[in-house]
Amino acid sequence: MSGHPRLYRRGAVYYHRAAVPIDIKDTYPKAEETFSLATKDHTEALRLVRIAAVEVDRRFDQHRRKLQQQATAPVLDELTEFQIKQLGRLYFAHLLEEDEDVRLDGFDDIPEETVMVTPEMSSERLDQLVTERLERKKTFEERGFDSSWLEEETRKDYARGKVSDFFIDEAGDLLGWEGVELKLAPQSPSLRKLARELQAASIKAYEAKSQRNQGQVVETPDMGPASSPKSTAPLLSNALEEWVAEKSRTSWVDKTVREHRVWTGHFLTMSGDKPLDQYGKADARAFKAMLLKLPANWNKFDGLKTLGIAKAAERAYELGMKPMSDRNVNKLLQFVGSFWRWAAEHYDDCPANPFTGMSIKIKRQAREERDPFTVAELRTIFDAPLYTGCQSLHYWSEPGELVPRDAGIYWVPLISLFSGARAGEIIQLYVHDVKEEEGIWYFDINAVEADKHVKNASSWRKIPIHPTLMEIGLLEHAEDRRAQGEQRLFPDLKLGEDGYYSSPFSKHFGRFLKSVVVKTHKNTFHSFRHSFEDACRNSSIPWDVMNAFQGHGQPGQSGRYGHGFDLDVLAEEMKKLQYKGLDLSHLFQTRQVLA
Repeated sequence: MSGHPRLYRRGAVYYHRAAVPIDIKDTYPKAEETFSLATKDHTEALRLVRIAAVEVDRRFDQHRRKLQQQATAPVLDELTEFQIKQLGRLYFAHLLEEDEDVRLDGFDDIPEETVMVTPEMSSERLDQLVTERLERKKTFEERGFDSSWLEEETRKDYARGKVSDFFIDEAGDLLGWEGVELKLAPQSPSLRKLARELQAASIKAYEAKSQRNQGQVVETPDMGPASSPKSTAPLLSNALEEWVAEKSRTSWVDKTVREHRVWTGHFLTMSGDKPLDQYGKADARAFKAMLLKLPANWNKFDGLKTLGIAKAAERAYELGMKPMSDRNVNKLLQFVGSFWRWAAEHYDDCPANPFTGMSIKIKRQAREERDPFTVAELRTIFDAPLYTGCQSLHYWSEPGELVPRDAGIYWVPLISLFSGARAGEIIQLYVHDVKEEEGIWYFDINAVEADKHVKNASSWRKIPIHPTLMEIGLLEHAEDRRAQGEQRLFPDLKLGEDGYYSSPFSKHFGRFLKSVVVKTHKNTFHSFRHSFEDACRNSSIPWDVMNAFQGHGQPGQSGRYGHGFDLDVLAEEMKKLQYKGLDLSHLFQTRQVLA
């Protein structure tokens, strides 16, 4: 009996021997953990094997943790040049550290004696010879001879641009080292680049070892993990998960989560997964440069969708494809920049937002981005069959007898025209958001209920209901909804898959504009807000009141103090609003006929 399940004797020397557990057998680099305890004394061997067993079990557990981390780590299309160089430096340090360990262990002074193996030799003698060879230290000269052929082959391959399987395997193993734990997509071109970098590191290590052989002092570089040398900052991938988790709890819907995940994920792929304090303006510039070459909806093109985003951008540029608009580029830069603003508030080691100042300066004024509807276009819109009589809610563009005054598609454009509110703010209104206070009826724009969203803090507001909306019958519509037990003012307009009411409605309204031959590339539902602004100016409504109607924040110190305009002041200004040349009396007449 050996006295320990992992203790066994080979010849006169005791060894530790343990099979790799089944759950990690396929990924562990060895079939078993077998090594000499360097003693022939049984009592000493028992003591050493217990210590060795604890260490080996720690290695097994460490390997399990590494597998878990790799399973959850983001898959990178490519490594950055920074990461490849860092990994090469780490590998170089590892080779010199191994070399130093050999030198500390010392060399034998007597060359190995050549022993002829004969058929008559006993098995015990054979075991003894094998044991002696395994335990024997090499002489200084023997060690140099053993490595010289490998150095020669490595130099030859490097000169010819050939990467051997040995270095490909080394690169794959290095990515799994503790502290590195990077996961590359299958067939990533970065694996070969990394293997070639390891070739270069090996050649430098041979040169350093040669200097040591000549008695020169060559220090082993002090390297932390390749992905985070000497950094206490969190990895970008981990910080992104924390950011998404927090925002998902507070304000983001599924669409927002997807958008931010996709584009911060592309930034992670391009720049590599590093600690936050290792990113800078160069990373942001590289990401912006890529976006400036990338077409809109690039992943729908057959020649691009199978490529990584960086290669897709380069390929599109080579083909002369039209890149996305400057406005889209700015939008995507803001997606990533919003993470860095959050990170700067949450981590001590986070740099200043590298995306600050990266937005493209767009020369056009904001009011030129979308055209307001002209008076002629507004006449066409509100003279359409939807407002004068259509066949049905399904065939709203065909003339008929039905005026669907109980439908959201009827009311939402009218409310925006006379309030300046956004489509989503109107569609998400509940019946109890149509309120009365001291004789003044108003819309309470808020995000109290879970299905509501507002753009920012200043979007919470009260908008007096314009007299024209009351003449057309909005209050009666609200009362009808209330009497029928409905919660929402427009229950027929459903929530989109992305969590916004405005998404499906925007598609409908685009079709509506085309049906009345009003659609251009510069008008959308948002054009009602521009029309409202022009009407406010033409009605001599002060700009700060107009901003209050639309939910725009007040600039400077004035926006920081007080609660804003009183409701009666807003109501008096709302009464002034008129659209010169726009006659909606046919909507009043329709109301009288149906009453």
